[in-house]
Amino acid sequence: MRRSLRDAFVGFSLLGGLLIFSGAMLWLRDFRLGSKTWEISASFKDASGLAKMSPVTYRGIIEGSVQKISFTPNTVDTKIKLNNDNLILPKPVIAKIVTSSMLGGDAQLSLVSLGKSLKSNELNTVKKDCPNQRFLCGGDKIKGVEMASITSLTEGITGIIDEADRQEIINKVSESITQFDRTQANLDELVLLSKLELIRAKPIISELTKASIHLNNILKSIDNPKTLKDIQDLASTSSSLTKKINEMSSEMGTIMEDEELLNSLKRVTIGLGKLFDDIYP
Repeated sequence: MRRSLRDAFVGFSLLGGLLIFSGAMLWLRDFRLGSKTWEISASFKDASGLAKMSPVTYRGIIEGSVQKISFTPNTVDTKIKLNNDNLILPKPVIAKIVTSSMLGGDAQLSLVSLGKSLKSNELNTVKKDCPNQRFLCGGDKIKGVEMASITSLTEGITGIIDEADRQEIINKVSESITQFDRTQANLDELVLLSKLELIRAKPIISELTKASIHLNNILKSIDNPKTLKDIQDLASTSSSLTKKINEMSSEMGTIMEDEELLNSLKRVTIGLGKLFDDIYP
Protein backbone atom coordinates (compact mmCIF):
# COMPACT_ATOMS: atom_id res chain seq x y z
CA MET A 1 0.00 0.00 0.00
CA ARG A 2 2.78 2.34 0.98
CA ARG A 3 4.72 1.43 -2.13
CA SER A 4 1.72 2.20 -4.33
CA LEU A 5 1.32 5.64 -2.74
CA ARG A 6 4.98 6.32 -3.21
CA ASP A 7 4.88 5.31 -6.86
CA ALA A 8 1.79 7.45 -7.41
CA PHE A 9 3.46 10.44 -5.75
CA VAL A 10 6.54 10.03 -7.90
CA GLY A 11 4.42 9.73 -11.03
CA PHE A 12 2.39 12.85 -10.26
CA SER A 13 5.60 14.74 -9.45
CA LEU A 14 7.12 13.79 -12.80
CA LEU A 15 3.88 14.73 -14.59
CA GLY A 16 3.73 18.09 -12.80
CA GLY A 17 7.36 18.80 -13.64
CA LEU A 18 6.73 17.90 -17.26
CA LEU A 19 3.73 20.23 -17.40
CA ILE A 20 5.69 23.05 -15.76
CA PHE A 21 8.59 22.54 -18.16
CA SER A 22 6.26 22.45 -21.18
CA GLY A 23 4.47 25.60 -20.01
CA ALA A 24 7.77 27.40 -19.49
CA MET A 25 8.97 26.40 -22.95
CA LEU A 26 5.71 27.55 -24.51
CA TRP A 27 5.98 30.82 -22.59
CA LEU A 28 9.53 31.34 -23.78
CA ARG A 29 8.44 30.55 -27.32
CA ASP A 30 5.82 33.28 -26.93
CA PHE A 31 2.77 31.03 -26.86
CA ARG A 32 -0.22 32.50 -24.99
CA LEU A 33 -3.50 30.74 -24.31
CA GLY A 34 -6.61 32.72 -25.14
CA SER A 35 -4.72 35.43 -27.08
CA LYS A 36 -5.53 36.35 -30.65
CA THR A 37 -2.49 36.36 -32.92
CA TRP A 38 -1.86 38.25 -36.15
CA GLU A 39 0.94 38.12 -38.68
CA ILE A 40 3.07 40.60 -40.59
CA SER A 41 6.16 40.21 -42.79
CA ALA A 42 9.50 42.00 -42.95
CA SER A 43 12.06 42.09 -45.73
CA PHE A 44 15.83 42.40 -45.13
CA LYS A 45 18.88 42.72 -47.34
CA ASP A 46 20.90 40.81 -44.75
CA ALA A 47 19.38 38.96 -41.78
CA SER A 48 22.60 37.70 -40.19
CA GLY A 49 21.99 36.11 -36.78
CA LEU A 50 18.21 35.86 -37.16
CA ALA A 51 16.65 32.41 -36.86
CA LYS A 52 13.26 30.78 -36.69
CA MET A 53 11.49 31.39 -33.36
CA SER A 54 13.70 34.40 -32.62
CA PRO A 55 11.81 36.71 -30.25
CA VAL A 56 10.12 39.85 -31.58
CA THR A 57 10.06 42.81 -29.18
CA TYR A 58 8.52 46.25 -29.00
CA ARG A 59 10.12 48.72 -26.58
CA GLY A 60 11.97 45.84 -24.96
CA ILE A 61 8.85 43.67 -24.35
CA ILE A 62 8.46 40.35 -26.16
CA GLU A 63 5.34 40.57 -28.33
CA GLY A 64 5.82 37.68 -30.76
CA SER A 65 8.30 35.55 -32.65
CA VAL A 66 9.73 34.85 -36.10
CA GLN A 67 7.75 31.99 -37.64
CA LYS A 68 9.36 31.59 -41.06
CA ILE A 69 12.45 32.73 -42.98
CA SER A 70 12.60 32.51 -46.76
CA PHE A 71 15.18 33.66 -49.27
CA THR A 72 14.94 35.43 -52.63
CA PRO A 73 17.78 36.49 -54.95
CA ASN A 74 17.90 39.98 -53.43
CA THR A 75 16.18 39.82 -50.02
CA VAL A 76 15.50 37.74 -46.93
CA ASP A 77 11.77 37.59 -46.13
CA THR A 78 10.51 36.79 -42.65
CA LYS A 79 7.05 35.93 -41.35
CA ILE A 80 6.35 37.42 -37.92
CA LYS A 81 3.61 36.33 -35.50
CA LEU A 82 2.40 38.86 -32.95
CA ASN A 83 0.44 37.64 -29.91
CA ASN A 84 -0.81 40.96 -28.57
CA ASP A 85 -4.06 41.89 -30.31
CA ASN A 86 -4.02 45.32 -28.62
CA LEU A 87 -0.63 46.29 -30.00
CA ILE A 88 -1.06 49.54 -31.98
CA LEU A 89 1.89 50.76 -34.07
CA PRO A 90 1.49 54.01 -36.05
CA LYS A 91 3.20 53.90 -39.44
CA PRO A 92 5.91 54.01 -40.63
CA VAL A 93 7.13 50.91 -38.79
CA ILE A 94 10.49 49.20 -39.31
CA ALA A 95 11.92 45.89 -38.06
CA LYS A 96 15.45 46.15 -36.69
CA ILE A 97 17.78 43.25 -35.89
CA VAL A 98 19.39 43.76 -32.46
CA THR A 99 21.23 41.68 -29.88
CA SER A 100 19.95 40.79 -26.43
CA SER A 101 22.79 42.68 -24.70
CA MET A 102 25.53 45.22 -25.37
CA LEU A 103 28.15 42.46 -25.31
CA GLY A 104 26.39 40.39 -27.94
CA GLY A 105 24.07 37.40 -27.61
CA ASP A 106 21.23 35.97 -29.65
CA ALA A 107 19.71 38.14 -32.33
CA GLN A 108 16.23 39.57 -31.78
CA LEU A 109 13.78 41.43 -33.96
CA SER A 110 12.75 44.81 -32.60
CA LEU A 111 9.74 46.68 -33.98
CA VAL A 112 10.20 50.47 -34.13
CA SER A 113 7.27 52.83 -34.75
CA LEU A 114 8.24 56.15 -36.35
CA GLY A 115 4.69 57.50 -36.62
CA LYS A 116 2.78 59.97 -34.49
CA SER A 117 1.41 58.62 -31.21
CA LEU A 118 -2.34 58.10 -30.81
CA LYS A 119 -4.60 60.15 -28.59
CA SER A 120 -6.69 58.35 -25.97
CA ASN A 121 -9.99 58.98 -27.80
CA GLU A 122 -8.65 57.28 -30.96
CA LEU A 123 -7.81 53.91 -29.40
CA ASN A 124 -11.33 52.41 -29.55
CA THR A 125 -11.77 53.32 -33.21
CA VAL A 126 -8.45 51.75 -34.13
CA LYS A 127 -9.26 48.51 -32.28
CA LYS A 128 -12.54 48.07 -34.13
CA ASP A 129 -11.35 48.92 -37.64
CA CYS A 130 -7.63 48.91 -38.46
CA PRO A 131 -6.85 51.66 -41.01
CA ASN A 132 -3.72 50.16 -42.54
CA GLN A 133 -2.82 53.49 -44.17
CA ARG A 134 -2.00 54.87 -40.72
CA PHE A 135 -1.34 51.86 -38.51
CA LEU A 136 0.30 48.44 -38.78
CA CYS A 137 -2.33 45.76 -39.45
CA GLY A 138 -2.31 42.04 -40.06
CA GLY A 139 -0.79 41.06 -43.41
CA ASP A 140 1.25 44.26 -43.79
CA LYS A 141 4.84 44.13 -45.04
CA ILE A 142 7.44 46.37 -43.42
CA LYS A 143 11.06 47.26 -44.12
CA GLY A 144 13.82 45.50 -42.23
CA VAL A 145 17.05 47.06 -41.02
CA GLU A 146 19.98 44.71 -40.60
CA MET A 147 22.22 44.74 -37.56
CA ALA A 148 25.49 46.68 -37.83
CA SER A 149 28.48 44.38 -37.82
CA ILE A 150 32.25 44.60 -38.19
CA THR A 151 31.90 43.41 -41.76
CA SER A 152 29.43 46.16 -42.67
CA LEU A 153 31.59 48.77 -40.93
CA THR A 154 34.65 47.53 -42.79
CA GLU A 155 32.79 47.68 -46.09
CA GLY A 156 31.65 51.21 -45.28
CA ILE A 157 35.17 52.36 -44.44
CA THR A 158 36.49 50.70 -47.59
CA GLY A 159 33.86 52.53 -49.63
CA ILE A 160 34.82 55.84 -48.05
CA ILE A 161 38.51 55.23 -48.78
CA ASP A 162 37.71 54.29 -52.38
CA GLU A 163 35.60 57.41 -52.78
CA ALA A 164 38.36 59.54 -51.29
CA ASP A 165 40.89 57.98 -53.64
CA ARG A 166 38.57 58.50 -56.60
CA GLN A 167 38.10 62.18 -55.88
CA GLU A 168 41.85 62.67 -55.16
CA ILE A 169 41.05 64.11 -51.76
CA ILE A 170 44.48 63.12 -50.46
CA ASN A 171 46.18 65.03 -53.27
CA LYS A 172 44.06 68.07 -52.57
CA VAL A 173 44.94 67.89 -48.88
CA SER A 174 48.64 67.64 -49.81
CA GLU A 175 48.33 70.70 -52.05
CA SER A 176 46.61 72.57 -49.26
CA ILE A 177 49.44 71.71 -46.86
CA THR A 178 52.02 72.89 -49.42
CA GLN A 179 50.14 76.15 -49.90
CA PHE A 180 50.00 76.56 -46.13
CA ASP A 181 53.79 76.10 -45.94
CA ARG A 182 54.25 78.78 -48.61
CA THR A 183 51.97 81.13 -46.75
CA GLN A 184 53.91 80.46 -43.56
CA ALA A 185 57.21 81.28 -45.33
CA ASN A 186 55.75 84.52 -46.72
CA LEU A 187 54.49 85.38 -43.25
CA ASP A 188 57.95 84.84 -41.76
CA GLU A 189 59.44 87.12 -44.44
CA LEU A 190 56.83 89.77 -43.69
CA VAL A 191 57.65 89.61 -39.97
CA LEU A 192 61.39 90.02 -40.75
CA LEU A 193 60.72 93.05 -42.98
CA SER A 194 58.54 94.54 -40.25
CA LYS A 195 61.39 94.17 -37.76
CA LEU A 196 63.81 95.90 -40.17
CA GLU A 197 61.39 98.78 -40.70
CA LEU A 198 61.04 99.17 -36.95
CA ILE A 199 64.84 99.36 -36.63
CA ARG A 200 64.97 102.05 -39.35
CA ALA A 201 62.17 103.99 -37.72
CA LYS A 202 63.88 103.98 -34.32
CA PRO A 203 65.88 107.28 -34.92
CA ILE A 204 62.73 109.01 -36.13
CA ILE A 205 60.88 107.81 -33.04
CA SER A 206 63.79 109.15 -30.91
CA GLU A 207 63.62 112.61 -32.60
CA LEU A 208 59.86 112.68 -32.18
CA THR A 209 60.35 111.90 -28.50
CA LYS A 210 62.80 114.83 -28.15
CA ALA A 211 60.44 117.16 -30.02
CA SER A 212 57.64 116.05 -27.75
CA ILE A 213 59.82 116.89 -24.72
CA HIS A 214 60.58 120.41 -26.13
CA LEU A 215 56.92 120.97 -26.87
CA ASN A 216 56.05 119.96 -23.33
CA ASN A 217 58.65 122.43 -21.99
CA ILE A 218 57.20 125.23 -24.18
CA LEU A 219 53.71 124.44 -22.98
CA LYS A 220 54.94 124.43 -19.38
CA SER A 221 56.59 127.85 -19.94
CA ILE A 222 53.43 129.27 -21.47
CA ASP A 223 51.47 127.89 -18.55
CA ASN A 224 53.73 129.94 -16.19
CA PRO A 225 51.75 132.98 -14.81
CA LYS A 226 54.75 135.36 -15.29
CA THR A 227 55.10 134.36 -18.95
CA LEU A 228 51.39 134.84 -19.51
CA LYS A 229 51.65 138.33 -17.91
CA ASP A 230 54.55 139.26 -20.24
CA ILE A 231 52.56 138.08 -23.26
CA GLN A 232 49.56 140.14 -22.15
CA ASP A 233 51.77 143.25 -21.65
CA LEU A 234 53.32 142.77 -25.10
CA ALA A 235 49.88 142.43 -26.67
CA SER A 236 48.71 145.60 -24.85
CA THR A 237 51.79 147.56 -26.00
CA SER A 238 51.32 146.41 -29.58
CA SER A 239 47.70 147.50 -29.44
CA SER A 240 48.64 151.01 -28.16
CA LEU A 241 51.33 151.40 -30.84
CA THR A 242 48.92 150.34 -33.54
CA LYS A 243 46.35 152.83 -32.24
CA LYS A 244 48.89 155.73 -32.35
CA ILE A 245 49.98 154.81 -35.87
CA ASN A 246 46.36 154.88 -36.93
CA GLU A 247 45.93 158.35 -35.32
CA MET A 248 49.05 159.67 -37.09
CA SER A 249 47.76 158.29 -40.38
CA SER A 250 44.48 160.16 -39.83
CA GLU A 251 46.32 163.40 -39.05
CA MET A 252 48.56 163.02 -42.14
CA GLY A 253 45.47 162.48 -44.24
CA THR A 254 43.96 165.70 -42.87
CA ILE A 255 47.19 167.64 -43.58
CA MET A 256 47.39 166.32 -47.10
CA GLU A 257 43.85 167.50 -47.78
CA ASP A 258 44.75 171.19 -46.99
CA GLU A 259 45.37 172.76 -50.48
CA GLU A 260 46.84 176.00 -49.15
CA LEU A 261 49.41 174.11 -47.16
CA LEU A 262 50.24 171.95 -50.17
CA ASN A 263 50.67 175.04 -52.39
CA SER A 264 52.95 176.67 -49.81
CA LEU A 265 55.04 173.50 -49.63
CA LYS A 266 55.28 173.51 -53.42
CA ARG A 267 56.43 177.14 -53.52
CA VAL A 268 58.99 176.54 -50.79
CA THR A 269 60.30 173.52 -52.66
CA ILE A 270 60.59 175.56 -55.95
CA GLY A 271 62.31 178.41 -54.12
CA LEU A 272 64.81 176.08 -52.50
CA GLY A 273 65.49 174.58 -55.94
CA LYS A 274 66.28 177.97 -57.47
CA LEU A 275 68.44 178.87 -54.46
CA PHE A 276 70.54 175.77 -54.89
CA ASP A 277 70.82 176.48 -58.64
CA ASP A 278 72.16 179.96 -57.90
CA ILE A 279 74.58 178.70 -55.28
CA TYR A 280 75.77 175.74 -57.31
CA PRO A 281 75.49 176.89 -61.00
